[in-house]
Amino acid sequence: MRVGAFVVAAQFPGQGPGEALHRAVRTAEVAEEAGLDAVWLAEHHFVPYGVCPSAVTLAALLLGRTRRLRVGTAVSVLPNSHPVTVGEQAALLHLTSGGRFVLGVGRGGPWVDLEVFRGGLDAYENGFPEALDLLRRWLTEARVGASGERYDFREVAVVPRPSEALDGDGKGPEVIVACTSPASVRLAAERGLPMLLGMHCGDEEKADMVALWRRTARAAGHPPEADHVSAGVCQLADRTAGARETLVKAMPGWLRQGLDAHVTVDGRRRAMRDPVAYTELLCALHPVGTPKFAADRLAATSERTGITRFALLTEGSGDLAATEENVRRLGAEVLPRLG
Repeated sequence: MRVGAFVVAAQFPGQGPGEALHRAVRTAEVAEEAGLDAVWLAEHHFVPYGVCPSAVTLAALLLGRTRRLRVGTAVSVLPNSHPVTVGEQAALLHLTSGGRFVLGVGRGGPWVDLEVFRGGLDAYENGFPEALDLLRRWLTEARVGASGERYDFREVAVVPRPSEALDGDGKGPEVIVACTSPASVRLAAERGLPMLLGMHCGDEEKADMVALWRRTARAAGHPPEADHVSAGVCQLADRTAGARETLVKAMPGWLRQGLDAHVTVDGRRRAMRDPVAYTELLCALHPVGTPKFAADRLAATSERTGITRFALLTEGSGDLAATEENVRRLGAEVLPRLG
């Protein structure tokens, strides 16, 4: 089982973006010291929910600050960028990090980002499959051209080629796809790509999505197994009630401030979750409690879903020192119980 930290760079009430980003960097540094497998970096624009606007850029910094840790994007939002640009960045990080970079991609949401970056609503609603396929070609072929609905350009050389890593295995960076619906599960499975499943999902829903992925992958001629990633929340304390109390006190303020700041590109109304109820749901679904409880919860999720790779949000207290302690306890008191 491989356990990593999910880093949102959340800006809690009363904090500035610099404080949130400093906590994000320290989370990665402590994660490597604590023996965690990876850090997964979220990307958001124009909202304090998360103040990292470029997961790839922050990944480059953290790859330079660490030596063993895998660093992944969770996710890079494809409708906001040209897929060749994302492919070039991924190839660069793959080559210079010795293969420690993982590229997670998703289609994002119907937010004002689509207006600012000129992707347009159609890129969100219809353009993701074409963008994903072009990205995958860029990461696997020597020369690439395009003649699709959104991308049309003459054949050009792929420079640098990610398969040319001196100390790699001849492959490019791993690509995973954020999946939130049966349609996105099928899209990933048809291409044989592993999924990143969100922290709002429980074990039963994730198990159903994995089962759908397996059926679809098998029908498309791909192996029915993949190394999917389950996102969640982790808060440790000597008593389970204490861990939950920490999150219920801190997270609703962040969620309320962050979720309310989202603006849709077309004025559609979006029903936002109640912050307190959502925090309580996350506490019920994920390893929030004593180290033994956390280990048991992760083991149960893995047994029910078949997933053995986790990305756990550890910054739910909003406090730097508490986050560092949480990550250290995850490494020292939970990982050994997982075997």
